[in-house]
Parts: sequence; C-alpha cells; structure tokens
Amino acid sequence: MKAHLRDESHTHALGVSLARALLPGLSIHLHGDLGAGKTALTRALLHAAGHAGTVKSPTYTLSEPYRVTLDGQPVNVIHYDLYRMGSPEEFLDAGFREDFDGHNICIVEWPEKAEGVLPPPDLSVTLGVAGDGRDVELQAFSALGLSCLQRLHFPQIL
Repeated sequence: MKAHLRDESHTHALGVSLARALLPGLSIHLHGDLGAGKTALTRALLHAAGHAGTVKSPTYTLSEPYRVTLDGQPVNVIHYDLYRMGSPEEFLDAGFREDFDGHNICIVEWPEKAEGVLPPPDLSVTLGVAGDGRDVELQAFSALGLSCLQRLHFPQIL
C-alpha cells in the first residue's frame, strides 16, 4: 500500500488510522531518514490508541513503554528508537528482544541498527520526504501484518 501524505495532518491521520487497525503482538518497523515523520506517526498512533500523556522520542532511552486499551483489552505498546545504538548486540544486551513476545505491540524506528538480532516485522512502514509532504509505503510480512493492513481504513492509500 502506498500513499502521499501532503502535510503533517496527513501523517497524523495515518497514525490515527493505524491505531484503529492495531492488533496485539504486532511488530512494526519504521524506515526513513531523519525528519521523515517516524516519531510524528508514532505519536499520533499512541494518542489515537488512548495514551493521554506526552509521547517523546526515545532517542536517548532507546525505548518507551505505553499502556493502551484495544478492543477493551489492555496492551503494552513499546516504542523503540535505535538510532543511537552502536551495534546490534546492544539490542540484545538491553533485553529488548524479550519484549517481542506475541502480546506487546513493538514499534521500532531505525530497525537496521539491530539487523540480525531484531525479530522480523509484521508490518514495515517506509516514509520519505517528497516536496512539502511525505510518501509512505506499508508492507505486510506476516498474517498478523496482513490483518492489520486489511483493517486499515485510510482514504489516501493508492
């Protein structure tokens, strides 16, 4: 699935749509250069999923956990930003792999920093700057990811 996001409001709308399509156990990898909108998308998703507080980029902490309710059930959403990781082994040393347990929803910015040790994504989201907006591509890599995409209702999808 591909779309053009004209401005930040479209990035926000995609985050809201993704929040409505989330499923427990989902692993989402976010790809894109600095400033492509990965954190903005995650922030919109978390707020739409019910998190009322601040959503900050976990650039220095590497991960930030959130608790939301999906379909009446509490679910942990863990947001990772691996940009500052020096090696994939840091991912293992931090114990992050244990979070990918089939129950938590894991959203990973800069997944290539943990290549080889990071569990594969169910859903990959690639954002790229395109003029004043962003181009986005969503790809499913599992039955869970496909279910998420089938539940996604976003009018701008091409």
